[in-house]
Amino acid sequence: MSGSGEKSALFRRKRLLGGLAGGSVLLAATALWTSAYVKSPAQAAADARPPAADVLTAPVERRVLSDTVVTRGTVSASQAVDVAASGTAAEGGLKPVVTKVMMHSGQTFPAGRVLIEVSGRPLFALRGSLPVYRDLKPGAHGDDVRQLQSALRELGHPTGSDRPGVFGPGTKRAVAALYEAIGYEPVTTDGSAADTARTDVKRARRELDRLIGKGASAEDIGFARSDLADAESGLAKAESVSGPMVPASEVVFLSGFPARVESLGAKVGAEAGEKLATVSAGRLVINGSLSLQDKGLVHSGQKVRVYSEVTGDELTGTVARVADAPTTSGSDADGQDGGQDGEGYAVTVTPGSPLPVRLAGQDVRLTIEAASSGHRVLVVPVSAISAGADSRTTVTVLDRSGTRRRVEVRTGTSGDGYTAVTPVGGARLLAGDKVVVGVAPGSGTVR
Repeated sequence: MSGSGEKSALFRRKRLLGGLAGGSVLLAATALWTSAYVKSPAQAAADARPPAADVLTAPVERRVLSDTVVTRGTVSASQAVDVAASGTAAEGGLKPVVTKVMMHSGQTFPAGRVLIEVSGRPLFALRGSLPVYRDLKPGAHGDDVRQLQSALRELGHPTGSDRPGVFGPGTKRAVAALYEAIGYEPVTTDGSAADTARTDVKRARRELDRLIGKGASAEDIGFARSDLADAESGLAKAESVSGPMVPASEVVFLSGFPARVESLGAKVGAEAGEKLATVSAGRLVINGSLSLQDKGLVHSGQKVRVYSEVTGDELTGTVARVADAPTTSGSDADGQDGGQDGEGYAVTVTPGSPLPVRLAGQDVRLTIEAASSGHRVLVVPVSAISAGADSRTTVTVLDRSGTRRRVEVRTGTSGDGYTAVTPVGGARLLAGDKVVVGVAPGSGTVR
């Protein structure tokens, strides 16, 4: 009996211990739930408040400040000329035909180079700024003749003692030498008048000799001498306007060399139309486009950085011209896409040194320095500037102790997100000071 009583007591103790353990677990779970989901009124109000604000700061710096405008531009020559075969005619009155093409699109060429042959006749280029508008013949005079003489001398064909602007014997010899150098016979003016004049001189000289031989009177001999002099004068005039010439259809004057073939339409065997090719010459410039909002920032004389993504060339230039009136929408001065929406204003940039010919026709990036401080100045981020109701412009400096103080400033050049500032009224603002630029929620913001 004693043994069974002991077993019963042990069983009761185990049940009691199990109950206590279960109750402890239940109490722990209840406490955990209460701490997570049941809050006091004070705690609930604290949790409903926004997190503590923390200011964002930036250092005051001293730097050269510039404001830039970035756009695109196309490299092109300052002169573009359409090459035509005007005035050229084949023998028998047939229409002119292209018989040779000595160049290709994109090619550069020097002065004196034959570009195209039309009906067996050359079309070559010489240096000059005046466009050709007439045949240049012996006896002619004018600025276009002076231009021809200069171009001939440049190619090594001197014009002798001819006066500048007068197509005389020396210029005729130089023209003949030029055509010989390029492998063609020069066209000559109608020499029938000169032939007639030579016959008149011979006749007058024979008559004078006859009268002298037969012992004619002094009066008759004097008349014969006068007739001979008149005939010789007529011959001189006829010869002065005869000889090698430069037809307008065989020459194009360009302002500089090497020149470049921009486009080529001439084909061997085809009829020579009004536009055989377009060639460009002169100093390479860059034509771009500005948006309406940028136009007011750009003016002549400003510095420009030019960069070609294709070749890697980097160089500098200056703004030469900004158009007053807009071009067509999205186009630059040359009708190329300027990358701008809306109205565009043409801008021309002149490089500081001659551009490499390899850049001709390329699209480049233009970074225009619209404004510059010129030297190191005190600057702060634009977001640090504020204007109060008292019309004062200020920045807020955050000291190391966390104290904030307002500093009145006068603003200057702005660019790249910064503004130049000058403290007003003896206020202290130094490089390295931290200025407030904004407020961010939470903590951990780096100051």
